[in-house]
Amino acid sequence: MHVIVVGLSHKTAPVEIREKLAVPESRLREALSRLCSYPGVREGLLLSTCNRVEVYAVVEELETGYGRVQEFLADTHLSLSSEHLTPHLYWHAGDRAIGHLFRVASSLDSMIVGESQILGQIKDAFEVALTHKASGLLLNKIVKKAISVAKRVRTETKIAETAVSVSYAAVELAKKIFSNLTEKTVLLIGAGEMAKLAARHLIANGVRQVRITTRNFQHGLELAQRFNGTAVPFEDYKTELAGADIVLVSTGASHYLVTADDVQRAMRQRMSRPMFLIDISVPRNIDPAVRPIDDAFLFDIDDLHMRVEQNREDRLREAAKAEQMVVEEVAVLGQWLQSLEVTPTIVALRSRTEELKRREVDKILARLAHLSSEDRAAVEALASAIVNKMVHGTMVTLKAEAKSSSGATYVDAARRFFNLEETPAVYPTGQSDVPELPDENIAGNGIGRLPEESLVPHTSKEQGRRVS
Repeated sequence: MHVIVVGLSHKTAPVEIREKLAVPESRLREALSRLCSYPGVREGLLLSTCNRVEVYAVVEELETGYGRVQEFLADTHLSLSSEHLTPHLYWHAGDRAIGHLFRVASSLDSMIVGESQILGQIKDAFEVALTHKASGLLLNKIVKKAISVAKRVRTETKIAETAVSVSYAAVELAKKIFSNLTEKTVLLIGAGEMAKLAARHLIANGVRQVRITTRNFQHGLELAQRFNGTAVPFEDYKTELAGADIVLVSTGASHYLVTADDVQRAMRQRMSRPMFLIDISVPRNIDPAVRPIDDAFLFDIDDLHMRVEQNREDRLREAAKAEQMVVEEVAVLGQWLQSLEVTPTIVALRSRTEELKRREVDKILARLAHLSSEDRAAVEALASAIVNKMVHGTMVTLKAEAKSSSGATYVDAARRFFNLEETPAVYPTGQSDVPELPDENIAGNGIGRLPEESLVPHTSKEQGRRVS
């Protein structure tokens, strides 16, 4: 069995390609059913977001599996031929596929490193795969471990602690000036997109009072309704300054709307309570002469960009730590997968030797019909003892070498020596030969205990038949 991922992302494909492959939630069940109906595809999980479409699968043959999944993706949108799709795809198998999922879950492969949305999207995709029995033993373990790794990255690094957007950088700075935003009032002058986004972030962080003014009063009323705030006439914005703790300015004016005199006057009325001014306009709408005024803190678009770049560098340093964690966790899971390869061989060896013993014992007992039940039992016991001693060393060696780099070589040798037929790695629930993956540590990830039947890889009477 091989674990693979085939997909594309914002790094390899433009949005017009990504949107064609995107699978809406209403079609996920049908898509997973179609994926698992391809011959040789044993398990599947489909991750579809605005920035990536990826298929994680367990396949019997590597190259054939790649082809099946690529065909599945091309069939998702019939107007997108394989020739147009292939240049945008990436393929990974084994440790590289697992490492890729760990990096995606930890937001190391995201457009904004450290964003939290992707982990929730992976959990949702996993729940859908579980519900429709598309994932099994291998994908269940791998995805659960990916969620655990993402949780470790967020706990042990500061990858998500600093703002990397201009609008959120404004909020970060506001928190440094005012420890508590709950009782603060925001004055929004103008209706620029970044200013509106910053206002949303401020509200999400506790701001309750929002006053909005634009040259078009009707537009101001519409914005006020959206922000649950109050619209004020544009000509009154200077008188509103005194009551504003945070002033956001974003207009198309080509001159300074807020002067040093305006802020001096407001600060006298405020009894020198701090005022935070954010000028996101280009050209600037707040006179830089405001900067020397005591207790008035002015930041323009360049200040915010500088803050964002500094935060990006901080995140990249934390991302380097997270990358090392991914390498460590892939190694842990890789050892488990190597040990898992041994299990079907041991099961097949036991079955093979039991079959040979049974056949030969039945032959000899048929010729020795005069033996008593005690003697027949003795023959059975002797045959079992000889067989067990013959294969004991092989089984011990297989288990001992399971996690070594040469484990696969020992498995292949055992199959050849004992003429074992290829046996699919299907493990009944509770099978004692299935090794445990240590240190899952997924408490609190939002996914409860998996149903028992989900531990068995997906096998269906429909499998092997192509569904168009």
